Amino acid sequence: MTIVDTDLMPMRTGEIRIHGEEGFEGMRKAGRLVAECLDMLVPEVKPGVTTAHLDDLIREFVLDNGALSATIGYRGYRHASCISLNHVICHGIPGSRVLKEGDIANVDVTLILDGWHGDHSRMYAAGAPKRKAERLMDLTYDAMMAGIAAVKPGARLGDIGAAIAAIARKNRLSVVDDFCGHGLGRLFHDEPNVVHSAKAGTGPELKPGMFFTVEPMLNLGRKDAAILSDGWTAVTRDRQLSAQYEHSVGVTEDGVEIFTTSPKGWHKPHTVEL
Repeated sequence: MTIVDTDLMPMRTGEIRIHGEEGFEGMRKAGRLVAECLDMLVPEVKPGVTTAHLDDLIREFVLDNGALSATIGYRGYRHASCISLNHVICHGIPGSRVLKEGDIANVDVTLILDGWHGDHSRMYAAGAPKRKAERLMDLTYDAMMAGIAAVKPGARLGDIGAAIAAIARKNRLSVVDDFCGHGLGRLFHDEPNVVHSAKAGTGPELKPGMFFTVEPMLNLGRKDAAILSDGWTAVTRDRQLSAQYEHSVGVTEDGVEIFTTSPKGWHKPHTVEL
């Protein structure tokens, strides 16, 4: 795959972009703001609340902070977030669904600040989750962080998926392979595709200045996904629970920078006691 040295090309070209310091500064600001948005939700995700209400809070936060929602209008999508409950793998559409005690939810938000995209998701629990759900969320977070730990100059893109898959395999979880991480920066979705189950030592070499997301989806049951008739919502075919975490990261000269770290340290909201 070709590498291109520019921050400003407006279209996806099939090439992996190498960003400079301007890009890192832009992504730090966008990443921090989207992390603050997800921190804001921590006391709001609770039984009795609708997913539409959470989406309204996100929309207001994004606009109040001088940013734009990357998802509103994206391929006809009308919401400021995707909220995926229980057996929904990803791309759940906010609506009238009321959260119940023990529900788990992935909230995925992408905002645009000064032209840069901050893309981030976390798992939340409404009330007290069941032990199997809590374990799935914890292990999904651990898998994401293991994948991020594999990011450094000279490593290969496949090293990320290999690290994630190793944790899933050890704990008898499945890795969804119908969806992947992606490059981002001034584009919402760019090269490279970041698969979450791969062979170590394969794929493009990682170089300083590459930006992408690491966002594994792990299931309690089989990895197979189905898309509902709305054209967006992806669910587990066996209706077993699914979980996902996502960070936006950049390859540095000596490792990796996470742009979407929680300012309050609330990296796993389901463990936060207010």
